[in-house]
Amino acid sequence: MEHSVSARENLERVRAAIAAAETESGRKSSAVRLVAVSKTKPAEEITPVIAAGQRVFGENRVQEAQSKWPELKAATDGIELHLIGPLQSNKTADAVALFDVIQTVDREKIAREIAKEITKQGKHPRLYVQVNTGSEPQKAGIEPDEAAAFITLCRTELGLTIDGLMCIPPVDENPGPHFALLAKIARENGIDTLSMGMSDDFETAIAFGATEVRVGSAIFGAR
Repeated sequence: MEHSVSARENLERVRAAIAAAETESGRKSSAVRLVAVSKTKPAEEITPVIAAGQRVFGENRVQEAQSKWPELKAATDGIELHLIGPLQSNKTADAVALFDVIQTVDREKIAREIAKEITKQGKHPRLYVQVNTGSEPQKAGIEPDEAAAFITLCRTELGLTIDGLMCIPPVDENPGPHFALLAKIARENGIDTLSMGMSDDFETAIAFGATEVRVGSAIFGAR
């Protein structure tokens, strides 16, 4: 029981910090949505956070999400589930079936698979392009200088609606310039939704225009 109490308290703290960051950066109240990152957490640790009113959640792996979310979604109306981890092409059908938002569209092959599944299933998850703002070889995401062409390909050739952009800055760098770069790419491509900022840097992300922040450990504790 202790665990659930602390997760609920943590959630309130994070909500308060988001509200303070909105005020400080001159943003409207409730301009930023909180995506509670529930990866690796069992259903019983997620339920109290749902009970506290949180409705938007992020998961890293399709298979793990399949094991807990259909039941959690059936129990509560209005849950919105985001895929925030890399998508493998063999999991695309499952991802389109389960997730309301796929934040990690990052290469042509996966975009084509998603387009195929959307047509086949008649489901339309919202799609964000993941940009590798630090050009890190080990990290998923499209290169910043290739983002505009990729967004155009998704929209015009594949008929996909791209609603947002997402990034994960390098851990050892100041995240500000990375958030600024993502915001610039969004402006240049007519995109309003910016998913950026995690437990350690979401206040900075809000100052740079984040509309969604992905917070896990600050709510659920260390993994």
